[in-house]
Order: sequence, then C-alpha cells, then structure tokens
Amino acid sequence: MAEQIADAVAEACTAHDANPTNLIQILRAVQDRLGYIPEEAQRLTAVQLGIPSARVYGVVTFYHLFSTKPRGRHILRLCQGTACHVAGSGAILEAIGRRFDVRPGETTADRLFTLETVACLGACALAPVMVLDGVYHGHLSEATAVGILEELTDSAEGVPR
Repeated sequence: MAEQIADAVAEACTAHDANPTNLIQILRAVQDRLGYIPEEAQRLTAVQLGIPSARVYGVVTFYHLFSTKPRGRHILRLCQGTACHVAGSGAILEAIGRRFDVRPGETTADRLFTLETVACLGACALAPVMVLDGVYHGHLSEATAVGILEELTDSAEGVPR
C-alpha cells in the first residue's frame, strides 16, 4: 500500500507541476486514485510540495469533498430534512443500516457503500429522497431504498444492470 500511496502522490504532483497553489487539485487526484487521503499521502504531498504538513491536513479536513477514511465505491446521501423525516426517512435509514450493517458516516465492510446523512438535499417534493452517486431517488419506502442498493450488490461490478 505504501508504494501505491507514493505513486499516487508523485503522479498527482507531477500532473499539477508540484505547485502548492494546486494543492486542492493534487489532493483530488490522490483521492481519485486511492479512494481517500491517508496520513501518509498527506505527509508525502507536503514533502513533494515543500509546504508544512499542517497546511495539507488543514485543507483535507476543511473541505467536505475529502475523506481521511476509505470510502465506498458508491456514495449514498440520505436526506434527514423535515419533509423527508416526516415522510419516513428515519425508517429508511434504519432499514439500510440493518440490511448493510452500516451507520451514518461509515463505509460497509466490503467498501461498496458509504452512508451519509444530510440536513437537506433541496428536493422536498421527492420526499423521502436519497442521492446515490449523484442520482436522485425519490418517493422512497424502506423496501425501494434497500432494493436500489441491493441491485448494486447483486451485480458483478457494483454497477446497475
């Protein structure tokens, strides 16, 4: 894994001219390759760019788009806003948690799904709603939400049929 991390950082830094002003783009490239930004990648990035590790850590932890933990192949965001809550998003969250053994902020053991809850997705007319890999799914029930995710687990590559 150390070699994989070193290669990812080296490629990202080279692609962005090892310029500290490109730090966010470099970190995005590292995360795209590794799926997250581990401590070792942060340290190596700082060394390659000649900047303090604290600066890299500050950027990684400030922006929501970065993760310091392995994330799933599929990112699931379940709305917990008022309209969705009233329409049953809490029960959907529980059903997903039971079926896939995952809690909000966690990734499934097989790294297929990362489950996140959000305060509002801005799609109240679709309540309850979830976003899976950027695609909105609305008017959900416990069964339909779990079914959408099971389609991904049933396919060989984790891609919908």
